[in-house]
Amino acid sequence: MKTGSMDECILVCVYYGPNGERLIRRGGKIAKMLNCPLYVLTVDRQPEDEWDIEKSHYISAWKKIADELGAEEFIVKYNEKRPVAKVITEVAKQKNVTQIVLGQTAQSRWEEITKGSIVNLLLHDISFVDLHIVSVSRELNVQEGFYETGVRAYLKEGPEGFRLCFNHTHLDKYEGIFYKEVGTDFNNGIFKFLLDNETIEVRVVDDYVKDINDRVN
Repeated sequence: MKTGSMDECILVCVYYGPNGERLIRRGGKIAKMLNCPLYVLTVDRQPEDEWDIEKSHYISAWKKIADELGAEEFIVKYNEKRPVAKVITEVAKQKNVTQIVLGQTAQSRWEEITKGSIVNLLLHDISFVDLHIVSVSRELNVQEGFYETGVRAYLKEGPEGFRLCFNHTHLDKYEGIFYKEVGTDFNNGIFKFLLDNETIEVRVVDDYVKDINDRVN
């Protein structure tokens, strides 16, 4: 728990997708610089028990990163029917937030940010808060249309590298999400996993990752 500047408080708002880690780390840097509390918020319209495996993976990874950065709390608003801006405003007031970090992206429900609607609503409802709009590009490697929906998978180490498998065993080396390329009969695609609180992507070719250190750019 941070005990530094109580005049400042950072809230990072993330939504299910590949850019959450970057936003959390940006907010963490600001909080560290100001030596002040850090909160992370994600809002979702679905109940927790309806989340798919990919979404749960993102939340788990974000929680670990938030813990690593010393966040006061990772806040998840499940089954939320109110507008996102209203929820952010409510949390900001409850936590005495002075600075909010948002991602400027055309992805999913957060596309409103690009149009400025969420920003304008926040500026109107919580004029005392500074907004940091972080430009985040849409992830190239798992763009919609190029890869299928991610599924939980594992990498098992062997003589030819790491073999992709979908059944968990005690021999598994890594657990993550596999994105299969559209239009291929074999398991070719991207395997994404968390390593030392960092999201790593490696390429899978015919069921194998030849070198775990050969990261996707």
